[in-house]
Amino acid sequence: MSEAQGPAGTFVIAQAGTPAPGTLPAESGVEIAVPPAEAHGGGFPPFDVHTFPSQLVWLAIAFGALYLLMSRIALPRIANILEERHDRIADDLEEAGKLKAESEAAAVAYEKALAGARNKAQGIATETRDKLTADADASRKSLEAELSAKLAAAEQQIATTKTAAMSNVRGIAVDAAGAIVGELIGTVPAPGAVEAAVDTAIKS
Repeated sequence: MSEAQGPAGTFVIAQAGTPAPGTLPAESGVEIAVPPAEAHGGGFPPFDVHTFPSQLVWLAIAFGALYLLMSRIALPRIANILEERHDRIADDLEEAGKLKAESEAAAVAYEKALAGARNKAQGIATETRDKLTADADASRKSLEAELSAKLAAAEQQIATTKTAAMSNVRGIAVDAAGAIVGELIGTVPAPGAVEAAVDTAIKS
């Protein structure tokens, strides 16, 4: 394949060899028109001053369409989402405040109940202690009275026993003294004299 420049900036492409099916013959020349570089002004098309009005028109159309899209669809959805989130956060904060108030009230009630239970327990302990003290005092007084009565009865019994014993001793002493005196002097002394002598000896 060879290239040759033709008139008016055209290129003639000649292809040698057997043509493929559906292609042009080798001897036929295909002319392809290639516009010269000077036709585009030699710069970047968006920076071409001749296309600025159309670019501005399409920019305004695109901006308007984007603005309508954002203002009618995107921004309302975003606003709704933000409002729902704000409402949800406000509800959560309100619920948290209620729960905090309830927990504080429960803590106060618990402290109050605990203080009441403590005071009640102290009152029961004091009442029980006073009752036990009173019962102990009553038991002690009853025991002391019982012991005093038993002691008095014992002393009375001892005194009675002592009196009876002394009476028996006196009788025995009178009899023994009379017998001894009778053995010594050969005659039995008068009972009254012997009793008087024994009583004098016992008292001394």
